[in-house]
Amino acid sequence: MKFIVNSQALLRNLQTISGVVGTNHTVPILNNFLFELEADKLTVTASDLETTMMISMPLSEVNGEGTVAVPSRILLETLKTFSDIPLIFNINDENKAIEITAGEGKYKLAGENAEGFPALPEMENTTKTEISSYVLVNAINKTIFATGNDDLRPVMSGVFFGLSPEGITFVATDAHKLVRYKRLDAKSENEVSFIVPKKPLNQLKNILGARKEEVQVSMDYNDKNAFFAFDNLSIICRLIDGKFPNYEAVIPKENPNKMTVDRMGFLNAIKRVSIFSSQSTPQARLKIEDKKLTITAEDLDYANEAKERFTCNYEGEPMEIGFNSKFLLEMLNNVDTDEICIEMSHPTRAGILLPIGNQNADEDILMLVMPIMLNQ
Repeated sequence: MKFIVNSQALLRNLQTISGVVGTNHTVPILNNFLFELEADKLTVTASDLETTMMISMPLSEVNGEGTVAVPSRILLETLKTFSDIPLIFNINDENKAIEITAGEGKYKLAGENAEGFPALPEMENTTKTEISSYVLVNAINKTIFATGNDDLRPVMSGVFFGLSPEGITFVATDAHKLVRYKRLDAKSENEVSFIVPKKPLNQLKNILGARKEEVQVSMDYNDKNAFFAFDNLSIICRLIDGKFPNYEAVIPKENPNKMTVDRMGFLNAIKRVSIFSSQSTPQARLKIEDKKLTITAEDLDYANEAKERFTCNYEGEPMEIGFNSKFLLEMLNNVDTDEICIEMSHPTRAGILLPIGNQNADEDILMLVMPIMLNQ
């Protein structure tokens, strides 16, 4: 096999999918890119068994067809050193030895037989829908920070997708915080749900988020895998098996105490005050009455303490409640509106954070954070 490819074009495409390539993987073949040459097109695949990414690029000069596994690390490091020049790849069909010619330079590396590379999962009995890249990136950004890392509860380590003719609901939770993000402008003919792991979602977020223009993402899914495709890129991921928690049941319906506050001012106050809290339990204490909010934090071990007073609009009984400041900051950083409302019922029950003045009528965001016991 022989082909000529632009060095920078190849580097960009390999870097796009390199996020799923393992380092010192227990399955050695997965430390490679799979090159597949067919007609005038090169398709490169990277996989970690759970997530597989494929990218294709047209070639102008090709001789032969076939497959070879190419060591990812050495190829990427070599390509980074080249300027924008044509590269000639010569691959021995028998022993898979690879020779790269770049100007006056020649580089040889040992390829591997591609037979050991894992086969793509078969996408049978799939349902298909399309979603805007802007909507998908926004949904991932708004939810993925709330996913958990507990191996004993794998269903909480991904984002729940609930598709229906009315819209798509994205939910993430780690049992301490929860985000429910609804889109009414993305719909599916059928009512179905599945849980997508974090790793492929992060890959999608990074790739689509770097694009300036909007594209339509094709989303195929069955009971085992989800397949995302746009332009020359495809991502196949194994879905998380299990039943997602009944998130609607944990959202308190009666919250008579409502505090409306400037988001950035509140965020910065929490950020400053939390510096003085205990590192083990970064507690922020909120004392609310009338139009006055007092935020305090302390670290008894080091005699550190901080207090800020803040103006707010408040409806309800005087209240004192504690939240993990790290969780509050994550939520406030993932809301776009100038004002937010925190709805509460009791110091021992979850608080609901809602954006105020959202201009997008197709977007519905609800964030929930569990309280923590106040230090007396």
